[in-house]
Amino acid sequence: MDVLDLSRWQFGITTVYHFLFVPLTIGLSVVVAGLQTAWYRTKKPEYLRLTKFWGRLFLINFAMGVVTGIVQEFQFGMNWSDYSRFVGDVFGAPLAMEGLVAFFLESTFLGLWIFGWDKLSPRLHLATIWLAAIGTSLSAYFILAANSWMQHPVGYRVVNGRAELTDIWAVLTNSTTLVTFPHVLFGAFLTAGAFVLGISAWFLLRGRDVAVFRTSARLALVVGLVAGIGASFSGHWQAQIMTEQQPMKMAAAEALWEDETSAGFSLFAIGDVENGRNHVNVQIPYGLSFLATNTFDGKVQGINDIQARYEAAYGPGDYRPVVGLAYWSFRLMIGFGGLSALLALAGLWLTRRGRLPSGRWCYRIAIAGIALPFVANSLGWIFTEMGRQPWTVFGLMSTASAVSPGVDVTEVAITLVGFTLVYAVLAFIEVRLLLKYIKLGAEERSEPESPVPALSY
Repeated sequence: MDVLDLSRWQFGITTVYHFLFVPLTIGLSVVVAGLQTAWYRTKKPEYLRLTKFWGRLFLINFAMGVVTGIVQEFQFGMNWSDYSRFVGDVFGAPLAMEGLVAFFLESTFLGLWIFGWDKLSPRLHLATIWLAAIGTSLSAYFILAANSWMQHPVGYRVVNGRAELTDIWAVLTNSTTLVTFPHVLFGAFLTAGAFVLGISAWFLLRGRDVAVFRTSARLALVVGLVAGIGASFSGHWQAQIMTEQQPMKMAAAEALWEDETSAGFSLFAIGDVENGRNHVNVQIPYGLSFLATNTFDGKVQGINDIQARYEAAYGPGDYRPVVGLAYWSFRLMIGFGGLSALLALAGLWLTRRGRLPSGRWCYRIAIAGIALPFVANSLGWIFTEMGRQPWTVFGLMSTASAVSPGVDVTEVAITLVGFTLVYAVLAFIEVRLLLKYIKLGAEERSEPESPVPALSY
């Protein structure tokens, strides 16, 4: 491997790892705020117990997300200095806003929430967790605005080989951002729903705090179903924008080699990338045209035709992503996300009218289902970033041109191994802390009111 390959592996590993924490943090912040709102309005003790229980797990996950996220920005300067030099004026603006506005908002009010249980009025204390949740979502928005600029550059001009910001409002209201943000939010709520459901099922399986965790399980099922429906609609809109802005990514996702009207949605394909064709392709008739254009007879561009157009526009080169990776990551993302939503629907049916399933297998499936949205989210980001290749900034800068010229293979290999080992240690700590506070349950204890865990590891 050369410096480019190792740098891409390092950024991919650290990014996917970091994004394991992000959607759960976003989703849990709203779940905790909702439970505290229910307690504020009803004064039912079970809502207070659930607020503190899920609040502890939220805080652990939030801390891990902050730690792993710091590495992301350092890599821009270490391994991707030519990229940073080219896009710094544009890319830096939403990232600065994320730090100065969103992260300040969420961290400040989260601190007030942690230490304000006995010091603030119930209404004011409730406001702090909602403001922290809003800050968490805003943080995601600004980061997505930066990433969306890489997918679809707007509001800039190139001067002396560098992109300069000309319209920050265009960057913040990029059409790519506007469809990506709700999709990420729904994915986050789907993740939180599966997480809350799975842990609630663990308690119900053991007969611990049944009345309390019956409530959180039912809430998780509603959140999961609504989020799954929302993710499907927002994903449909995102596919249409992607077809318009990055037709090669959509063509690779469907292994569609030639321009086609009334194109079918591929369920399973065996392709010949070298010769640009499929040997086997099982399809849903008209499905791709509807997904990409909202019409059953819409035209969708194919890989071979787009390659010829890109060569004419950008010069000789291979403008295809890894087709097999794009194809299967797209399918598995939809499959795992859809399966999580179907489990939520089945759970709502099984728990109707306050009943609980009698079969232990139901609870075991719910516990195993925690993994489904995490896998779907990771595959979604792999598809989003790998499907854009060979571009770092679409149409402006290739990935090969973005790598740091002064870094050698040994240096990148050392940091790659180092980060991987550190992240393995952090994963162990995260799991150990979560298991510790899950096992404690939501029982009333004589400890202080603050839900902050004693991080004793």
